[in-house]
Amino acid sequence: MTMLLLLFVAGLWAGAQNALAGGGSFITLPALIAAGLDPKLANITSTMALFPGQITTGWAGRSLVSGAERLSFRTLALISLTGGIAGAFLLIATPVRAFAAMVPWLVLIATALFAWSSFGPKRSAASAPPPAWVTVLTQSSIALYSGFFGGGAGILTLASLTLARLPVRNAGGTKNVLIGLSNLSAALIFAVSGAVAWREAAIVGAGAMLGGYLGAHALKRMPERALKIGVIIIGTALTIGLFLRD
Repeated sequence: MTMLLLLFVAGLWAGAQNALAGGGSFITLPALIAAGLDPKLANITSTMALFPGQITTGWAGRSLVSGAERLSFRTLALISLTGGIAGAFLLIATPVRAFAAMVPWLVLIATALFAWSSFGPKRSAASAPPPAWVTVLTQSSIALYSGFFGGGAGILTLASLTLARLPVRNAGGTKNVLIGLSNLSAALIFAVSGAVAWREAAIVGAGAMLGGYLGAHALKRMPERALKIGVIIIGTALTIGLFLRD
């Protein structure tokens, strides 16, 4: 019962963290490994458990969802769905260890990009946004990564969307939907493959749905500057934790 409670609390925390910034899988993955799952099974089960909470989060914050400049939300959603499927197949066929070694660096870069876009020198209003192909390439890579491993994908998406000129609050709401879509498509592949610890996934998922719903409403009410600072703090903490773990 203690372990089941730990998994529920991990899901609750991860759901709220995913809604506000991302990186929830870095809470659920260690919890699932502590529950006795091997790392690859824990990674797949974490994705399966978190996507219902991400769907709940995306629905609760749907009023914030927006496309980037020169790129519609429909296009971003399609990229997320197809990238999640590709990433899931890649995970099933490939050992996770080699790619996981890149994760601390990816989260570090994403956090630095987000901090620069939030507090660095501002471009003039007349300056052009990044070309659409840059955002397409970035979001395609993130969607593939999200389906394959997923840790820090929320922070990567926030960095990409804020660089594409979305206000941070709208970027947060849009990020929640895009990550939910990529993980939904990946979860469908994992469900068919049978490589899921269903009991643990159900417990973590229940906590993640509640945490995601609460986090989405907090996203609407938090001051924008506090939200930016919170994202950077979470990203920095995740980076340090990942490097220490390695």
